[in-house]
Amino acid sequence: MTSACMLIRTERGKFEQVADNLGQIPEVKSAFSVIGRFDVIVDIEAAGIRQLARAVLKANRLAGVVYTETLVEVEG
Repeated sequence: MTSACMLIRTERGKFEQVADNLGQIPEVKSAFSVIGRFDVIVDIEAAGIRQLARAVLKANRLAGVVYTETLVEVEG
């Protein structure tokens, strides 16, 4: 299992819409709005890095998404 945290900056006023639409991506385990430099935080779990990459690309293409940063968990 590969996990990542995705930080999303949205267009002004679109954070709720983006957070709701992220729920349509099966690998998204949770998405919620926050206050700060980013607008939405997303927890993603996928079977492998390729599936994770596909989920991240789907999220990047959602309407209202301006910028993302993805932090992939490293196995220790």
